[in-house]
Amino acid sequence: MKDKSIRAAFFLCGFAAFINLYATQGILRELAVAFGVSAERAGQGVSATTLAVAIIAPFVGTLAARFNRRDVIVAAALASALPVVWSAHAPGFASFLAARFAAGVLMPFIFAMSISYIGERYHRERATEVSAIFVAGTTLGGFAGRFVTNLFTSLLGWRHALDIVAVLSFATGLAIYASLPASGTVRAEGSCATKTQWKLAMRGPVLASFAVGACVLASQVATFTFVGLRLTRAPFDFSTAGIGAIYAVFLVAVVVTPISGRMARHRGPRDLALAAVGLAIAGSLLTLPDSVGAILVGLALGSTAVFVEQACANAFISHAAAGARTTAIGIYLSCYYFGGSLGSVLPIPAWHRWGWAGCVAFVVAAQALAGLLVFAFWRPERAAGRSDARGAPGQSPG
Repeated sequence: MKDKSIRAAFFLCGFAAFINLYATQGILRELAVAFGVSAERAGQGVSATTLAVAIIAPFVGTLAARFNRRDVIVAAALASALPVVWSAHAPGFASFLAARFAAGVLMPFIFAMSISYIGERYHRERATEVSAIFVAGTTLGGFAGRFVTNLFTSLLGWRHALDIVAVLSFATGLAIYASLPASGTVRAEGSCATKTQWKLAMRGPVLASFAVGACVLASQVATFTFVGLRLTRAPFDFSTAGIGAIYAVFLVAVVVTPISGRMARHRGPRDLALAAVGLAIAGSLLTLPDSVGAILVGLALGSTAVFVEQACANAFISHAAAGARTTAIGIYLSCYYFGGSLGSVLPIPAWHRWGWAGCVAFVVAAQALAGLLVFAFWRPERAAGRSDARGAPGQSPG
C-alpha cells in the first residue's frame, strides 16, 4: 500500500476522532428549547463527551492490548455513529447526555490507537510529520462537526443535522477500513506487565509532556472562551453567528500543521514545539489592539501553534514511551482535556480585573510554561531512555 494512502488514512483517523466531539457546541439554544433546559445546561452535552474522554483514555492501552490496532480504530470509528444517532433522537435530556458520554468513550480508542500506530510504523523524525497530518485531520474534524451541525440545523432541524453527522462518521470509518493497513496485534504493550507500562508512562520527560498538553489546551480554551465575550461588546458588537464564524481560523491549521511536520523531519519535535510556543505567544499579543483584522490574524496564529504543539507532543510521547505508547497517549489525553477545563476557569479573575489583557497574560504564561518544559525535558537522550532500548526509534519493541 502506498505511503500517501496510509497518510491519508491517518488524516481520516484524526477526522473521525473529533467530528463528534464538539458537534453540539453551536446548537445550545435549539437543545435548550427541545429539552426544556437552560442554554448553559445544554452545554453539558459537550462536557459529558470530554469527561468520558478524560475517564477512559488512560485505560485504552490495557483494554485494547489484545487486538489489532486497525481493527480497534475502525470499530470505534464505525461505532461512533451510533451514539450520534442516539443523541439525535433522545427522548429526554438525561438520555441525550448519556449518548454524548457514550460518544466520548469511543473517541480515545481512535485517537490513542492512531498515535500509537504512527509511532510503531514510523521512525521518530517521520513520526513527527505523520502525527502532524493526523492532528490536521482532528482540526478539520472539529470544525466540520460544528459547521455541518449548524448548517443543517438551520435547514432541517438539529435532530436531522446530527443524523447527517452520524452518516459522515460511519462513512469515515469505512474509508479508514479501506485505506489503513493491518498493524498486527499490540505486542509491545500486551507483553508488558501493567506495572511496567505505567512505569514507562511515568518517566520524567513523559510526565512533562502531559503537563505540556494541559498548558496547550488551557491556552486554547481560554483564548476562544473569552474572545467571544470580548467581541460581543463595543466596539465590535459581533452577532452570535459572527462569533461562530471565528472558528474558521482553525482551517489555517489544516494546511500549516502538515507542512510544519515535514519541516521538522530533520529537527525533531523539540525544535518545532519551541517555535510553535513563540508563534502562540506572538499570536496572543497580536489580539490586544481593538482591530478585528489583528485579532483574526492573532487567533489564526495562536490556534495553528496549538495544533502544531499537539502534534509534537504526540510524536515525542510515542517515542519516549515506546513500550507503553497507547497507555501514555491515553494519559496525555486526560491531562490535555483537564487542562482545557482549567482554561475556562482560571482566567476568570484576571478577566474581571483587566479584561482581555488579563486573558492574554494567562495565555502567555501557559505557553511560556509549556516552552520551559519542552526545553528542559524534550532532549533526544532523555526521550530515548530505556523505553526503546530493545528497538529502533519508532519501531515496536518485542
